[in-house]
Amino acid sequence: MGRIAAMMVAPPTLTPLQHRLAGVGRFLAAGALVLCAVVLALGLFRGQPLQLMIVTAITLVVAAVPESLPAVVTLSLALGARRMTARHAVIRRLPAVETLGSVTVLATDKTGTLTEGQMVLRRLWTPVGEALVDGAGYAPHGDVHRDGAVLTGTDAPDLTELLQAAVLCNDGALHPPDSDNPDWQPVGDPTEVALLTAAAKLGIDHDELRNQLPRTGERPFDSVRKRMSTTHRLPGGTTRIICKGAPEAVLLPEVLSDPADLIDRATAHAGALAADGYRVLAVARSDRAAGTDPALPEQGLTLLGLVAIFDPPRASAAATIAACQRAGITPVLITGDHPATAGAIAVDLGIIHAGDDVVDCRTTDPGTRAGHGARVFARATPQQKVAIIDALRAAGQVVAMTGDGVNDGPALHRADIGVAMGKRGTEVARQAADLVLADDELATVVAAAEEGRRVYANIRRFLLYALSGGAAEIAVMLAGPFAGLALPLLPAQILWINLITHGLPGLALGSEPVDPDVMNRPPRPPSETILGAGLWLRILRVGTVIAAVTIGVGVWAHATDRPWQTLTFLALGVTQLAVALGSRARPGTRSNPMLLAAVATALALQLAGIYLPPLQSLLGTQPPAITDLIIVTALSTLGYAAIRLDRRVHTPSTKAGPLQERPT
Repeated sequence: MGRIAAMMVAPPTLTPLQHRLAGVGRFLAAGALVLCAVVLALGLFRGQPLQLMIVTAITLVVAAVPESLPAVVTLSLALGARRMTARHAVIRRLPAVETLGSVTVLATDKTGTLTEGQMVLRRLWTPVGEALVDGAGYAPHGDVHRDGAVLTGTDAPDLTELLQAAVLCNDGALHPPDSDNPDWQPVGDPTEVALLTAAAKLGIDHDELRNQLPRTGERPFDSVRKRMSTTHRLPGGTTRIICKGAPEAVLLPEVLSDPADLIDRATAHAGALAADGYRVLAVARSDRAAGTDPALPEQGLTLLGLVAIFDPPRASAAATIAACQRAGITPVLITGDHPATAGAIAVDLGIIHAGDDVVDCRTTDPGTRAGHGARVFARATPQQKVAIIDALRAAGQVVAMTGDGVNDGPALHRADIGVAMGKRGTEVARQAADLVLADDELATVVAAAEEGRRVYANIRRFLLYALSGGAAEIAVMLAGPFAGLALPLLPAQILWINLITHGLPGLALGSEPVDPDVMNRPPRPPSETILGAGLWLRILRVGTVIAAVTIGVGVWAHATDRPWQTLTFLALGVTQLAVALGSRARPGTRSNPMLLAAVATALALQLAGIYLPPLQSLLGTQPPAITDLIIVTALSTLGYAAIRLDRRVHTPSTKAGPLQERPT
């Protein structure tokens, strides 16, 4: 517990989105300062007053930087968290909402995540022979069969001894139905409860047996020894030692006194059962004289047999893995089970192909193999789980890790996003995680990843809209004087446009619906900036159209002796609002009605700025003729056409990370 706690002490790290936004913030600040210094110099060179040009330059800095970006990001993340909660994914740390959309690797355990987590003992093996056990769930209803005959405890002493030992070396409990619970209630580890259920099917009463042979000592199971031993007082005063655990931890000459050929036969049978997807335990026993060393020497024991427990895959697991692969998310299985068991489940669910390697963490450095694209890791300890996560992150992957136990805490804490099970997860796992699955369904992670991609897409949509407008404003101020417009816009006009375009419309863009095809594309490369994948070029293209429309209107108005500065102001604002409408994810539908309302409100404010006397005095505008208003509004629709056309010609990046290059 102390080692696990120590591994969970690490400073918080920035999420991929926070890294990207920090970078773009620094770049925009530097770029805006340089360009606005150029505007200041040009204005002074043309003889404009120093005070006016200083105010204009400062105003352009404000206009060029999308100051509403923090509000848009926060709103998008909050709405994403709300939608995730409706889909049974509870976010504990708000920035993790977007991180899900960045995930390139989904590392998951097996039991209870890919499988039902409801263990059922199916097969028994002793040196005498093999038996099958039927029934489902934890209700002790079913039979034990050997050679087609139904057995009772007196028919098969070897099976009775095996299951009695499994009941005694056991900390689980099985409670019968009562008025509050109509079903049999398992208490403790599901594997141990499965042993109690099988014993009851053979007629063994675990409470009675434990009273007859009380426990006097214990060496509990741990992830290093991989076995558990108990001592019990027999009626004659002697002591019985029982050991159960992983076959490779029990079927050893230093533990068993059986002949080598029997140990080899049991080892081969355990391997065959594991290859069929069973979790296999070996059980051994020895009776000793009274006063046995309380250290419980695990040696000189006699093998009683093997038990094979089956945990069926979840009905949705294969479809979930396929959905991850379609979305470019690589599933990686990390489990403490036997390599053959892990491999069988991984092949069955489509994580790997038959014949692919399964990394045995007992014999191979899992961190090295993780960095080279391995997908299944077996017999992993808590420390090795952390090493695997660290290696994947060092390879440039964005890693989500799922888990439910105390041992999963360090890996959940170290991953880019930790995902804990809400129903059966431990408090340690939930506290270490960024996301808690209220329904314990892995498919919920895929749904949450879709929401994360939606958030990121909306942030990029806002940046395209806001930065193209800011670039256009700077371009108008730079190019306007060369087109005969001495000072195209006044500082108050720039700030007004910035207020109405970046305010409500910008926030509403953060609520755009998800692209229906978003989960059929790979995640963006972890090294890609938020303005990557061609977004910079799109900003320049759209900004050029906005600036061209604005300058064109200004030159036309100036040449025809109209209020050219007012019409320039009107054209710049309305064209940007047209771009906002064209930025919709699903134009022509009723999705996100808030954007339509926001654009309508902003348009009304823009018109108020040129027709209401108090605002005319504040902004320095004049009321244009209705015909001029119609002409400018018609030309401003080119902003809508530009963003829609640009979206058609732009092809999203489909570059995959290293683990996605392998065909699936």
